[in-house]
Amino acid sequence: MAACVLGRGGPLRLAVAGMGRRRSPRGLWVRARRLPGLAGSRRSVAAASGSSAWSTDRYCLELLRKRDYEGYLCSLLLPAESRSSAFALRAFNVELAQVKDSVSEKTIGLMRMKFWKKTVDDIYCDNPPQQPVALELWKEKNLDDKAYRNIQELENYAENTQSSLLYLTLEILGVKDLRADHAASHIGKAQGIVTCLRATPYHGSRRRVFLPMDICMLHGVSQEDFLRKNQDKNVRDVIYDIASQAHLHLKHARSFHKSVPVKAFPAFLQTVALEDYLKKIQQVDFDIFHPSLQQKNTLLPLSLYIQSWRKRY
Repeated sequence: MAACVLGRGGPLRLAVAGMGRRRSPRGLWVRARRLPGLAGSRRSVAAASGSSAWSTDRYCLELLRKRDYEGYLCSLLLPAESRSSAFALRAFNVELAQVKDSVSEKTIGLMRMKFWKKTVDDIYCDNPPQQPVALELWKEKNLDDKAYRNIQELENYAENTQSSLLYLTLEILGVKDLRADHAASHIGKAQGIVTCLRATPYHGSRRRVFLPMDICMLHGVSQEDFLRKNQDKNVRDVIYDIASQAHLHLKHARSFHKSVPVKAFPAFLQTVALEDYLKKIQQVDFDIFHPSLQQKNTLLPLSLYIQSWRKRY
């Protein structure tokens, strides 16, 4: 296990060397107001409440802003010609991700997944997109409320979801590069692991635990420990090991930095949010239930803008 990677001696640092001057992050918010097609489209869909109509572009934008705020901010920093496609792609990912938590019976969830599968088929038959967009949909087994048996199973799930989303974003950006794909694979796995950690308090409130069982067993921790919000050292050790694996994937992804095309960097800005979470969880000594971990980072837009300006990920 990569427990040695994420040290407990002090906070992780985001290097900012080489910044000669600052630029205002105002451009990030300006982009949100100037997204193409937001004002002109007359196509509409019913909002979730059924009381108002939205343009399809704005519906995707708002869904992403409310349900995947970090993905929303990262998408704003993509090139203008790729932004609309990225919003649609990420909004589709949100719709799929919501299936599991929005249904009380597995049968209903399976019906919704079949609906989305048919929707994708219809899109390709009736109105093919200009760029190839094919997202591997969640498999029915992912609707089961079972913990991952081991960290590899969690990583495989992350590869099939988060990494696939990054592969498609690279496709949108016109990037076809093996090293960029390798970086995307590691970033997606880190994203999946961090998402699992961040969702632990929420899942616990619904009496569910999805953390890898092999790591829990290694430290003598049961699912009941997480349901009771136990903060003993062995519980923190479980979180420490899992977080270290995410940090290791980020390290591997950044090892390709010099060989990955600069054009691919906007697709990888999610690393800023991942690093931020890993820093915060380290600062609270891997207490997964610490209230600070559920607070939104108000400086995230600025951090993303700076990283985009520096052409880094």
